[in-house]
Amino acid sequence: MGSVAQWKETGVSEKKLKLLVSGGDLVRVRYGFYATKEILARAAEDPPLAHAIQVAAVRAASMRGGVASHHSAARMHGIELLHPPEEDVVTLTVPPGRQWGRHGPRGVVRHAAQLAEGHVTTLYGLPVTVAARTVADIARTSTFMQGVVVADSALRKRLTLKPDMQAVLEDCKRWPGIDLARRVAEFADWAPESVLESCARVVFREQGLPPPLLQVPLLGRGGAFAARVDFCWPDFGTVAETDGMAKYETHDDLKDQYHRDTRIQDAGWEVVHFSWKELFSDPAGIIARIRAAFERGLEPSATKRRESVPQAAVGLRQDGAGT
Repeated sequence: MGSVAQWKETGVSEKKLKLLVSGGDLVRVRYGFYATKEILARAAEDPPLAHAIQVAAVRAASMRGGVASHHSAARMHGIELLHPPEEDVVTLTVPPGRQWGRHGPRGVVRHAAQLAEGHVTTLYGLPVTVAARTVADIARTSTFMQGVVVADSALRKRLTLKPDMQAVLEDCKRWPGIDLARRVAEFADWAPESVLESCARVVFREQGLPPPLLQVPLLGRGGAFAARVDFCWPDFGTVAETDGMAKYETHDDLKDQYHRDTRIQDAGWEVVHFSWKELFSDPAGIIARIRAAFERGLEPSATKRRESVPQAAVGLRQDGAGT
C-alpha cells in the first residue's frame, strides 16, 4: 500500500497504476493512496490493521510527521473504546508549531504536542503512541467513564501496567486534564471483561455503592464450584451480573443461566442482572435493585445459608487492583 509517489518508486508507472485500479487489484483508500485487495481482505478480519491503513493514508498525504495517538492509537493497539469515532476518522499527534495548512485532510483530528521517546512505538510499520500514553491521552481529554474503559481494556489485554501508566502521567504532570487521568489510572483494573463491566464500575462508584469484588468464583453446596460472577459484595450476600447483547442467544443459554442462578441462590446469595440499556437509561433503578438485594442478603436466613457453604473462593482480590 502507498501513495501514488510511493507506488512509482517501486516501479509502477501511472498507466500501470490505473490498470491495477481498474482491474480491482489496487483499491483507493483515500485520495492519492491505494492498497492491494489482498491487504484489504486481511484488514476486513483485522480491525487494528484496517485502521492502520487509514493512518498510513493520512500520513502519506500530508502528515508524515504525525504519530497515531488517542483513538487511532487505541484502535491500532486493540484497546476498546466506549464511543469510537467513525472508522475513517484518524487522530494524530503532531509537533507543536509546525504549519499543517488551515483545514487539513477530511476526517483528521490533530493534537499538537511533543512526544517523549519512550512514549512512541511502531505498529504495522507506523509510529504510534505506546498503550500507557494512549490511555493517558484519552483519559485527559474524555470523561472519567471513557477513560476507565480504555484503561481497564489496556490492563486486561496486558498492553500496559499501572506503573507504566503512572510513569507517563508523571512525564505529563503539567498537562491539561492530568488530574482526571490520575483518577482514571488509580481506579483502573484488569479484571473487568467487557466495556459494560467497566461502565458499571463507574456507575456503582458514582451512586455511592461500596466497591465490589470483581470476577469472583463462588462455591455452592458441598464445596463444588457454583459460578464466577462479575461483581460480588460478600458483606451483603449479593452478586451482580451484566447481561451483554449476545449472552443469551439460544434457549439453552437461558436454561444454563437459570440453573447457574439457582446454584448461586441456593448458596444464600442474592443475584441482580442488568443490561447495557438499563445501565444507561435507568442507572438509579439498578442501584435500587442492588440495595434491595443488600437488605435481603443481610437477613438471618440468607446469612445462615451462606455460612453453611465453604467460602474459600470468595474475597480473593479487591476492586482497584491491576498491576
